[in-house]
Amino acid sequence: MGKTGNMNRRSFLGAATTLTVGSGLLLNGCTGKGDSSAESKGGSTPLKQLEGAYIPDLPDKAIEGQVIKAGVVGCGGRGSGAAFDFLNSGDNLVIAALADVFPDRLNNLRERLKNEKGIEIPDDKCFVGFDAYQKLMDTDVDMVILATPPAFRPIHFKYAVEKGKHAFMEKPILVDPTGYRTLIAASKQADVKKLSVVCGTQRRHQRCYVEAFKKIKDGMIGDITGGNVYWNGGMLWYVDRKPEFSDMEWMIRDWVNWGWLSGDHIVEQHVHNIDVFNWFSGKKVVKATAFGDRVHRVTGDQFDFFSVDFEYEGGIHMHSMCRQIDGCSNNVSEFVQGTKGSWSSADNTIRDLEGKELWKFDGEAEGKEHTQTNAYVLEHVDLVNHIRSNKPLNQAEPVAYSSLCAVLGRESAYTGKTITWDEISASTMNLVPENPQIGPMDMKSYVVHRPGVGK
Repeated sequence: MGKTGNMNRRSFLGAATTLTVGSGLLLNGCTGKGDSSAESKGGSTPLKQLEGAYIPDLPDKAIEGQVIKAGVVGCGGRGSGAAFDFLNSGDNLVIAALADVFPDRLNNLRERLKNEKGIEIPDDKCFVGFDAYQKLMDTDVDMVILATPPAFRPIHFKYAVEKGKHAFMEKPILVDPTGYRTLIAASKQADVKKLSVVCGTQRRHQRCYVEAFKKIKDGMIGDITGGNVYWNGGMLWYVDRKPEFSDMEWMIRDWVNWGWLSGDHIVEQHVHNIDVFNWFSGKKVVKATAFGDRVHRVTGDQFDFFSVDFEYEGGIHMHSMCRQIDGCSNNVSEFVQGTKGSWSSADNTIRDLEGKELWKFDGEAEGKEHTQTNAYVLEHVDLVNHIRSNKPLNQAEPVAYSSLCAVLGRESAYTGKTITWDEISASTMNLVPENPQIGPMDMKSYVVHRPGVGK
């Protein structure tokens, strides 16, 4: 049973019963050829639960304006990618400071910025260690790119808001309920300070998804009655332990395989798909019943697959499925069923109940009309535009919600129990060690979860 900080999972479930408070992937279906056709007969009625939903403008490039200086907290693969996505989103954008636990990670990004963008980060703007994020945010950067392992996202965001920094937060943005509450509180303070916050659930800034959302919001598929979301793919990377690695250093370098750091892959990766259903439906989760197991993973303490039945308000069910195993059939997509039709991101098409095509996103037209079609860049375009126009945008709360939905599914699978939203959101579970330091850890606390009782 994995380490859970202030509260282990067994005590969490005991307390929960008394709570009374509340390769061949199908990811890029938007590249399909097609054109719009007539809507279903009888017209469409906009969905009430989606009234007022944010719909981004997605120009190819950010508007002109003041120089924006960004600091990168977490200089690994995603942090480095986000740094270049930010720089590619417009003009007068600068990476001004770097922070990471490990100097080699920081130096790799520092060298890339110099060689590829001509940006030289001075020594006094490079910070190493667990407190490096504070030192970076104490400088005069305007915004921060938060891309460390997700376990640290809530505390980093909290400090960023305290320092008045706009933020780009890579998904997921939490790994436990304690982190959720920290994020929600910080998000409310960000609203007070009129800060802009965009998160790395890039489908919210992908034109094919945005256009499909508009159609669903306008009622083309009718009232939503259920759906399925998938991230079934191959295994990700892992890091073999070297003799010179301490327990903590190895875990952080191998973070994507450790539950306390990544949240497990249902949280770290599958949150994208869960977020799409939450976004498109506008509905709230009531409870989850799940199962999963470990089959082939060679490091860490995570599962290889999850299957979750999420029940939403109104008795609507969404089936969530994710797997990281090589040699299997792959599918990364979302499907939403309505009373008048359905939408699938696999080919980004809306069909009526008889299967007739009503609408299809035209990927070829997007390529002809736009010079920028990379959603990883477009999310930074949107953030920069909101900062420069002084019209705050804050995506922290909806993405925190989707992240905790994924945690709910994870905990149901780990324990074998049906768990409600009220139980998970009120839980004191905290997976992050207090005052983490490079050095030894109690590795016996990090073992694979086994639900139920064996014989």
